[in-house]
Amino acid sequence: MTGDDTGTRAASGVRSLERAFELLEHLADAGGRLALTELAETSGLPMPTIYRLMRTLVNRGYVRQEPSKRYALGPRLIHLGETAGRLLGSWAQPALAQLVDEVGETANMAVLEGDEVVYVAQVPSKHSMRMFTEVGRRVNPHCTGVGKALLAQLPDSVAGEIIGRTGLPAHTPHTITDPAALLKELGLIRRRGYALDDEEQEIGVRCVAVPLTGTPTLAAISISGPQGRLPLNVIDDVVPIMRRTAGRLSESLSA
Repeated sequence: MTGDDTGTRAASGVRSLERAFELLEHLADAGGRLALTELAETSGLPMPTIYRLMRTLVNRGYVRQEPSKRYALGPRLIHLGETAGRLLGSWAQPALAQLVDEVGETANMAVLEGDEVVYVAQVPSKHSMRMFTEVGRRVNPHCTGVGKALLAQLPDSVAGEIIGRTGLPAHTPHTITDPAALLKELGLIRRRGYALDDEEQEIGVRCVAVPLTGTPTLAAISISGPQGRLPLNVIDDVVPIMRRTAGRLSESLSA
């Protein structure tokens, strides 16, 4: 075998790997399921190439073929996602710690997993009275700052489907429980660039959240504290600091 032959095979192997990952991402972007013809349409790859790659992914458990012949993301990805999620939290800790130093309140990072918000990192405030959310906690998105910042990154049609499945249970008298009102709030969040939880999950607690943009998964960061220490008139001062933190995190997670 010549050096040229070895180089050609290596390049072909890398292209196949890239294409396999692209197909997985197309499945994820479509909600987890696509037919072979739909994969061909979205990827632009030839049908024989897609079929060969999908058969390999099926054999490895990263994709499964349903009775309808549609391809779906497979269970073996769950372990990879959970492990990556834990690492995501550890990568975020230094940036969140700096945010706590700058604003003085507890900082959180969360991602959207299915229909739920999952907290992946937290750095607590140095105050004796501080907010605490357990890492790994799952909540519905409608009543938290990070949840609304995550929903606002989605089209209204997709956000509407999520809140249709989860419902809008009231945690406090301030929780938004009307779907139309929540969709209107998401539009406001997109325009101003931040979300606010004003006693919507817990009485006496205010939370400000901003989205991370350009990251492989939908993510947002927030700060939370008692209303007395986080009055509405400081929001305009806090948000630019949070956006700088979000920008640094987005850049590091997208590298």
